[in-house]
Amino acid sequence: MKQLLFLTLLTLSALYAKSDFIYETREEVVTYTGPIKETRRSSIQDAIDNAKEGSIIKLKAGVYEGNVVITKPISIIGVEEGVILDGLGVGSVVTIKSSYVTLKNLTIQNSGERSDVLDAAINMTGDTTTGALVQNEVSQCKILNSLLGINMEIVNHSLIKNNYITSKNYELGLRGDGIRLWYSNDNMIQKNHLYRSRDMVVWYSHGNTIEENLAEYGRYSLHFMYAGKNYVHNNVYQYNSVGIFFMYSNDTIATGNIIKNSQGATGIGIGLKDASNFTIEDNTIVYSAQGMYIDRSPFEPDSHLWIRNNKFLFNSEALHFHSLCENGIFENNIIKGNIEDVVNDSRSSDNFKNEFTRNYWDNYEGFDTNMDGYGDNPYRVYQYADKLWMYNPSVKFFYGSPVMTLLNFLSKLAPFSEPIFLLEDKTPKFTN
Repeated sequence: MKQLLFLTLLTLSALYAKSDFIYETREEVVTYTGPIKETRRSSIQDAIDNAKEGSIIKLKAGVYEGNVVITKPISIIGVEEGVILDGLGVGSVVTIKSSYVTLKNLTIQNSGERSDVLDAAINMTGDTTTGALVQNEVSQCKILNSLLGINMEIVNHSLIKNNYITSKNYELGLRGDGIRLWYSNDNMIQKNHLYRSRDMVVWYSHGNTIEENLAEYGRYSLHFMYAGKNYVHNNVYQYNSVGIFFMYSNDTIATGNIIKNSQGATGIGIGLKDASNFTIEDNTIVYSAQGMYIDRSPFEPDSHLWIRNNKFLFNSEALHFHSLCENGIFENNIIKGNIEDVVNDSRSSDNFKNEFTRNYWDNYEGFDTNMDGYGDNPYRVYQYADKLWMYNPSVKFFYGSPVMTLLNFLSKLAPFSEPIFLLEDKTPKFTN
């Protein structure tokens, strides 16, 4: 009898400990099962091999076979529109194994489709024994029908600017990443347009500036793993599953970004998982399933999150907290037009100790009799036990419907049980 009771309790604990959100903590390696095609020597490989270091190879309009390998500092520049490097569906179109290489004004297309060897339009790879590649540039290029767009492994102090990148027409999870940084530091990723690729990933990479990019119709517009001291500024991410997700990372600033229409079962504007010492400031998150998703962040003891001057507009949930969430400072944000202002799915207020001050809440019900711009009474948020949709995905089918609105109203008017206190903003802004 004791053994049966023990097994029952163990099963229940496992069920309730399971998170509803599935994190993709690594890239999925898909085993290639198609025919193995051999690469061919490109018609311009001899020109590259015979060029002196520092040479500039200028290409006129035309189609040139890909599978180019660059092992010395040179520049390849299209001097006319319509300069195409075509990989013919095999391998990487351009492989760079040298520092001080520039690719400019080229169309690079038709890489292979083998994810196990990371077929890419541009494969830029340093070496752990000889050191990182430095001072490379890819600018004003169009990357079409390629598994990965630009793959950078052990590459530092390089510039990726003004490129258009799209993937092969596969299912979303099978497309390659538009831009992939792996152990690559202090790079500038600027003014690129990623369209229908999978992710842009920054893994084990630090000190990078990612600014003024546009990403549309992908999975993760920008995904960080074990990365620190990066700067994410003035990007536009729209119609993706996730805008920006920071995982196991620290000391990063995200400012001035616009994230729109992150929809679907796991639609998130900005997500934080085990992240510490982040500044999320002056961002606009609109029309997303979850404006900001925070899971066990900040992670490091005595560290903080600074969430300031952001706009959370017309989302299903403005702020969603999962698991332990303490030491967050939420200041001068605008929370307007959301179905739910704050959701805490841990079912407890014990693990929720954050500071909220001077935020604008459109659900605030109060007055400003002294006309100082702040409400006379604090804004308090409670979680009512009969909000079944938080814990039962089936009920969420009715989310936002009149019947759920009525149930929420009745739960506040005559709660069936003592509500859980979530937060208090002692000085809520009275006017937006």
